[in-house]
Amino acid sequence: MTNQPYGGGYGYGAQEPPLTPYQQPQSQPQAWPGQRYDDPYADQQHTQQWQGQTWETQMQPPVAAAEETSYLPPQAVAPVPEPAPAAGAEPEPEYGPATLAGNARVTDAQRARAEGRSPVIEPGMQPAVLTAVLGLLLAGGAALGTYALLVPLVVLQGVTAAGWFRLNGMWPARQGIALGFLGALAADAAMLVGDRSPGVILGALGVWVLLSLALQLRSHADPDERIYGLMATVVAAALAIAAGGYLAADADAVVVGAVAVAAATVARALPVATAASVVVALAAAAGAGYAVGGMTSDAALMGAGAAVCALIGHRAASYDYPSRFVHFTAGVALPLAAAGPVVYALGRVFG
Repeated sequence: MTNQPYGGGYGYGAQEPPLTPYQQPQSQPQAWPGQRYDDPYADQQHTQQWQGQTWETQMQPPVAAAEETSYLPPQAVAPVPEPAPAAGAEPEPEYGPATLAGNARVTDAQRARAEGRSPVIEPGMQPAVLTAVLGLLLAGGAALGTYALLVPLVVLQGVTAAGWFRLNGMWPARQGIALGFLGALAADAAMLVGDRSPGVILGALGVWVLLSLALQLRSHADPDERIYGLMATVVAAALAIAAGGYLAADADAVVVGAVAVAAATVARALPVATAASVVVALAAAAGAGYAVGGMTSDAALMGAGAAVCALIGHRAASYDYPSRFVHFTAGVALPLAAAGPVVYALGRVFG
């Protein structure tokens, strides 16, 4: 029996001819489960080459390195000189360099500090004149009677509440302004009913602190904003109510104190150095108090004391690059409102 397979091929005992390129190898027989199958070609080491289409790797474009695909900053080029501006033209605004995260908004006060400038802008002469007019109205109303004093006092209290909120960057804040102004009106009414007792001012302050706290607890703002709003509301109400010290003080003390504040505010707005203007303001207030207070040293001291509080209020209204609206509200009202309690206290001290 020959070991030649059917068709004239090579048998298992014969040597297999070498494979030609791209020749597909013969499939090996399948083994039944449990049957051992011995590979007759295991002892022959050769490399099989598969016939058919394959991916041609030599024609693919080369992959660029990671450094070559990374972002490269633009190359510096020589700046092109800009034409000179025409005569009378405004200079072009300058902008800071662009950043990936974006530039945060910089306030005027922060820019002033970064440039070494003061973030304080004083109200100027026009608000000072309005303060002087309102102070003279208070003095005239006190000379005429209690209810005549009440009219400019209510105006002062309303402008104080609105100006303090705007000074703190909270606008519109209708609820806080209304609450502070309502507290001032309640304190005025209680003083009129109680024969202008100053203890009403302390009671009104306590009640309005609780009302301000309840108002802010109902707010849906962030905790930081609620605390900030609470402080602004309490201080606005406190300043507006404290301005009622003019109503609790004697008429002569109101005349001396209001006139002194008017003189100090105008003198402080003079275009001179800050230290010199402060000295001039105190001297002017003392002189005005001395003139309208019967030519006494007590009146001069009262005028100087009221002027110190007025200058503090003037400074508060000048802080952190305030707007024009702040100057014509807080800049007008704070000097007079801050001097209200001192006018009452010094009036009781000097008789």
